Amino acid sequence: MEIKDLSALLAGNEYPGRGIVLGKTPDAKHAVIAYFIMGRSENSRNRIFEENDRGGIRTKAFDESKMTDPSLIIYNPVLKLDGKTIVTNGDQTDTIYDCMKEGHCYRHALLTREFEPDEPNYTPRISGVVKPNGDYVLSILKSNMGEPECLRFFFEYPARAGLGHFIHTYKCNGSPIPSFEGEPVPVAVETDDIDEFTSRIWENLNADNKVSLFTRFIELESGAEQTRIVNKNQ
Repeated sequence: MEIKDLSALLAGNEYPGRGIVLGKTPDAKHAVIAYFIMGRSENSRNRIFEENDRGGIRTKAFDESKMTDPSLIIYNPVLKLDGKTIVTNGDQTDTIYDCMKEGHCYRHALLTREFEPDEPNYTPRISGVVKPNGDYVLSILKSNMGEPECLRFFFEYPARAGLGHFIHTYKCNGSPIPSFEGEPVPVAVETDDIDEFTSRIWENLNADNKVSLFTRFIELESGAEQTRIVNKNQ
């Protein structure tokens, strides 16, 4: 597969929905994580990321008085357990965390879940786990061509310097919104600097629809972390 330019992919897609990027810096010293959320409705846009007490982040209403339905939009996108970092677009983060805590793997957890119950979109559940050595896995649970039958796909990657993989919930904007298709997209990780990496993603997300962005670089030798959170709502 051709390695794509992440900035160009984001700039050319009005509504990829929620997205995960996992990879490794060009100098091979850091594992790379990015997770972003977008929204079309006032309820979806009324959110921020903030740090939680389990090594990750949670979503939170920016204005509590405007929150109409917390289901599907309030969750822990990122959690850490035993040196592994879990990142997903929904409450399956906790499902994976709980199963891994009991000695099971992420696949075991996701066999108990399916796409979101938001007919007719049936928004896919996308998930990733980064291992302490930088290798990573990605998964998508999606409807069967718009029908309420769950298809489950799992992808496992050895970390390679300067390379990442990008998966997102929606192929593009629409009504109903078409689900992501195919394998996670290989993308170039072009910088060893987290601020430059963060800026490139945030600046290329659609200005009207972007809501929040989380990025993290994990030093593979020491486990030391650098984290950035960008919220449109300030």
